[in-house]
Amino acid sequence: MAVNDPIADFLTRIRNAGLAKHETVEIPNSRLKAEMARILKEEGYIEDYTERGSGAEARLIIELKYGPDGRRAITGLRRMSRPGRRVYRKQSDIPRVLDGLGVAILSTSRGILTDHAARRQGIGGEVLCFVY
Repeated sequence: MAVNDPIADFLTRIRNAGLAKHETVEIPNSRLKAEMARILKEEGYIEDYTERGSGAEARLIIELKYGPDGRRAITGLRRMSRPGRRVYRKQSDIPRVLDGLGVAILSTSRGILTDHAARRQGIGGEVLCFVY
């Protein structure tokens, strides 16, 4: 089945797997999704991710992270820029997620970055999503 918005599909699969308390979630892979998974791992929202297969059969396996009491590390995922309404921000206008407790993922001219890294590098870009 063709997906019109692969990033929204990526976020929805992670959200649904977390709500169902799954250990892992399997997602069709792309470079963009792999970079977003790398950021989620670096920021401590997921345990790990692995890429499996190649071409049309490529899959991204994400190991979700839970606290000792069973609470999800990712409490919220929100898609910002969509195919029908792109959201671009200058470096000075990059939004802060939950006053710095969450992270915004941006697509910039220097690759996929967090809001913190984009501010530090002095660049803006397309605000893909918020994670908190």
